[in-house]
Amino acid sequence: MTTTRSVPLTNATLAQLPGSIPKPNYDRAGLTPGIVHIGLGNFHRAHQAWYTHRLMQQGLAQDWAILGAGVRPYDAAMRDKLLAQDCLTTLIELSPDHRGAEVTGAMIDYLPIEAGNAALIRAMADPAIRIVALTVTEGGYYLDATSGVLDLAHEDILHDAARPDQPRTAFGAMVAALKLRRDAGHGPFTGLSCDNLRGNGHILRQTLVGLARLSDPSLAAWINARCSFPNSMVDSIVPATGPAELALVREFGIADNAPVTHENFRQWVIEDAFCAGRPDWDRAGATFTDDVHVYEMMKIRILNAGHQVLANAGELLSVATIADCMAHPLIAAMFDKVQRHEILPHVQPVPGVTPAQYLDLIAGRFANPAIRDTTRRVAFDGSSRHTGFVLPILRDGLATDQSVNGLALVEALWARMCAGIREDGTVIQPNDPYWSDLHATALTARDTPRAWLDQAHIYGDLAQAPRFADAFETWLNRIWQDGTEATLAAYIES
Repeated sequence: MTTTRSVPLTNATLAQLPGSIPKPNYDRAGLTPGIVHIGLGNFHRAHQAWYTHRLMQQGLAQDWAILGAGVRPYDAAMRDKLLAQDCLTTLIELSPDHRGAEVTGAMIDYLPIEAGNAALIRAMADPAIRIVALTVTEGGYYLDATSGVLDLAHEDILHDAARPDQPRTAFGAMVAALKLRRDAGHGPFTGLSCDNLRGNGHILRQTLVGLARLSDPSLAAWINARCSFPNSMVDSIVPATGPAELALVREFGIADNAPVTHENFRQWVIEDAFCAGRPDWDRAGATFTDDVHVYEMMKIRILNAGHQVLANAGELLSVATIADCMAHPLIAAMFDKVQRHEILPHVQPVPGVTPAQYLDLIAGRFANPAIRDTTRRVAFDGSSRHTGFVLPILRDGLATDQSVNGLALVEALWARMCAGIREDGTVIQPNDPYWSDLHATALTARDTPRAWLDQAHIYGDLAQAPRFADAFETWLNRIWQDGTEATLAAYIES
């Protein structure tokens, strides 16, 4: 695909885009906001914003436009890019044998990013805003990793409790906005987590109510009684945007400085519990259900935990992408064995899909060579992803007396990866919010493997589980002694 000219992406140039590119057929100037979305990265624009855009294409949801928001200084760069193109986004779908593009326009503004989050609070306090949604990553909810409750000792939580009118966190801003709404006699909004957390709605409720209770117990009670926090499960593979993606969008004839690539699969399963109304996302393909749990369990355990099964081995062996991992005979065989023997036994079917069928779907999606999803991106924030995705399965295996040998290997690979050197001698750059501590512990664990498991904030009491701890020690010693490939081969043959 080649083109002689790329058209800058703005409202004024939509008619100049190539005719083959679907674009908004609705009057964006007539849209009014109903949603604030915090943490506006690639995933949101390829997923929740796309569902809303598709409703707008049907003449629906014109009063549910999205205001983007961020709470960290680094969000400012994305804000500048999106405002320069009127918050339009080019989505590029990549399947193994096809690629196509569309321009979406459900987002109409990106709020200023400032200390104290005043603009964000004002926006969420507006009664026209009926949903506040978030994609702030699994590690962004200030949870104690072992207990799963709000970490009341975290400096950000302490700051927001002491200065609730100038909060540092997204949750503090939500609490401040809800206080303004309550005091003005306005109703609540729905808090909609779109992060990969089991019971993400329950966790969001716990975080907001727990934080509000530190400064205003009556407000905490009001939030708990009046707001709703539906659980949801989101699914689509959306890589980060880099030079290749910026070049690709120009091949379609569009000069978009923040395009998004994604696979040809989406799923959104949502508990139908919205206190202030909602868009009819089901008309765009989402599923409303009273039982999100079985869907989220299947997805988190097979897909999200499966990503962690692959990524650390891939990093150690300098395998660049998840698709490349699936093409590597040893990594792919290890992935399949861990899934079938140690993950699938702890997954229940969902209507119309068995765990084995879902694994086949995931394996095919992971193997899509058109999706350049890097092992580095997938391995990022292992301290949250292993505790959230892998260790709960391991605990189930111990509780039911089933094998945890492969999951112990997965943890040993993570420990070896955190030592920071690939097997070809190249350096693994810091890739976790707690990298310095993990790196130091990983170096100690080279000679004393149990030191890795003594990280109680990650493993809790698992160091005292002999079946897991002994297997972990055996695998980590073997990785350091014989190398990753030989260790994977030994596991596959065992």
